[in-house]
Amino acid sequence: MNIRHLRYFVTVADLGSITRAAEELGMEQPPLSQQIRQFEQKLGVKLFERQTRGVKLTEIGATLIPRARAILELQHQFQVTAEGLARGEVGHIRLGLAGAVPLLPVIPLAIRSFRDIAPDVTLSLEESNTPALCAALHESSTDIAIVRPPVPDPARLSVSHLLDEPTVIALPRGHRLTEEPVISLDMVADDPLIIFPRELGPGFHDAILSAYQLAGVTPILGQQAPQIAGTVPLVAAGMGVSVVPRSLCQIHAGGVTFHTISEPAPRATLAVAIRSGQNMPIVSRFVKILRTTCREWEKMSPEAQFPASGF
Repeated sequence: MNIRHLRYFVTVADLGSITRAAEELGMEQPPLSQQIRQFEQKLGVKLFERQTRGVKLTEIGATLIPRARAILELQHQFQVTAEGLARGEVGHIRLGLAGAVPLLPVIPLAIRSFRDIAPDVTLSLEESNTPALCAALHESSTDIAIVRPPVPDPARLSVSHLLDEPTVIALPRGHRLTEEPVISLDMVADDPLIIFPRELGPGFHDAILSAYQLAGVTPILGQQAPQIAGTVPLVAAGMGVSVVPRSLCQIHAGGVTFHTISEPAPRATLAVAIRSGQNMPIVSRFVKILRTTCREWEKMSPEAQFPASGF
């Protein structure tokens, strides 16, 4: 038995005539009659009763016809899904996001652009740190990760630059510099610096400390935050100041003000990582749209990038 036999069976049943079914299938009547007889012999049952005008399903044929239709529908769905996967239009993407990345407005913009052209693709998002996201890529439990480079074990991953996000300094409300719109890092040299553990994002961690050094000061390291976004509540508690990606200014934590950092100011670099040798059109398509959206977003003014930030 094969799909062709099932299609012949259903077409003859629908039209009630082998002659009309042959016309519908684009074949001659005798070969179709022969195929139906061979199908009946292979199954060991009689599917049709021959009448003077056309054919009629037997009881067995009537019992089997819904199953035949279901198999043909599954075959159709299989083919449509395979073609959609080949075009990157259907499937499921597991997207990993490094700390604070979900707050970056360009990420939902990229997802929305992708959804516009591939509405049948589902996305699941998970926030974690860069080392954990890279491990998830190696274990194939994540398809794409937006990370803060450098990444561990880069030889097994394909990593490409996305953008360099500006940073701001978070001050506790009532700080002596609260009214200053632009602050240099040497102006907060005596304030404890709240920072996240280096292993969660060594590139951004080192960029912050290097910016302090370029400003001619060595920061006083204060309380460590469990993650990048976790620095803001600690600042609100009056435990020090923190240098954070500009997207964190969208966190409306009471007791914190955000200020532009004068040069030298660190940048929060982001990259997109996938497994080396990945050959999934759906992943390639999303990464292409993500990179294009990030390039366009970087060209926008700060007011357009963060319309509600007040900068």
